[in-house]
Amino acid sequence: MKVPTSIEWKDGKLIILNQQKLPHEIEYLELENIEDVFDAIVTLKVRGAPAIGITAAYGLAHAAQLYKTDQLDKFRQHLKRDFRYLAGSRPTAVNLFWALERIVKAGEKACSVNEAKTVILEEAIKIHVEDEETCRQIGEHALSLLKDVTNVITICNAGSIATAKYGTALAPFHLGIERGKKFHVYSCETRPVLQGSRLTVWELQQSGVDVTLITDSMAAHTIHSKGIEAIIVGADRIATNGDTANKIGTLGLAILAKNFNIPFYVAAPTSTFDLSISSGEEIPIEERHAEEVTHIGGVPVAPGNTNVYNPAFDVTPAEYITAIITEKGIIHPNFNENIKSLFGELVKEGERS
Repeated sequence: MKVPTSIEWKDGKLIILNQQKLPHEIEYLELENIEDVFDAIVTLKVRGAPAIGITAAYGLAHAAQLYKTDQLDKFRQHLKRDFRYLAGSRPTAVNLFWALERIVKAGEKACSVNEAKTVILEEAIKIHVEDEETCRQIGEHALSLLKDVTNVITICNAGSIATAKYGTALAPFHLGIERGKKFHVYSCETRPVLQGSRLTVWELQQSGVDVTLITDSMAAHTIHSKGIEAIIVGADRIATNGDTANKIGTLGLAILAKNFNIPFYVAAPTSTFDLSISSGEEIPIEERHAEEVTHIGGVPVAPGNTNVYNPAFDVTPAEYITAIITEKGIIHPNFNENIKSLFGELVKEGERS
């Protein structure tokens, strides 16, 4: 049993685990060009906010290696063009923009095209390595909150295959099994794309974690009948006031947690915070293809020409969140004050270093 991973940079090649094929087939894809990277993100071959960011960073860095110009200004123009292209692949996950911006900024410091190509690739590798340690730290902090907890619900897949390793919301379960801490995780199937049943269940089984699958509509009954003690989820974007965008269905779980008086935790790296927005009202919500709702496995389950509303995310207001778990520590309410305080400290750390 081991923690599965989904992204590898090897011999100048970007290789990803094709999450479309899980759990029935384990297929690795080499993304040969920037169009492959864009397609992989849009079609959910790679998914999860941190993994999207890592993949996009490698994709932009790899594209830059192929620019055929010795002029630094033209090189940077190409880089910004490809930045805009990849940034359009998924609008909600802020890690995508964060990672791409790091690549562009790394290139701005270079004095030649060759130096720019080198430092850009180094920055992509650094983003990848940093994320694994970030996820481990999130897991450590989450374990401190869940030390007396056994039965937990999660939704979607905020796990090792959605990050560099360990995951965010699933990190305490992967770390826990390594240390003999036993959890019983109830995974919501996560309609309409079934990331919970296809990915979370598969991933936790690989690590040896006790996991039970439930449909999204079973959550309330499961909390009541199975003694659920906590809910933990990931995030795709967190506003300055703590409002959190995550996979559709998360808001319903937060409301249930409040009703049943159990803690509702959000686990996310600091790169998922968007301090340019004050509340969740400003978070763009991606709407996806109707076929994700009308079909399962390519087979239609609804009448033809059915009208479909298919938002991929919802926003959980900060008032429903017990705590936000980051690699830098645990943030408690008042989120508006404490998030600003945390990032103020991070800025000071950066200035000192």
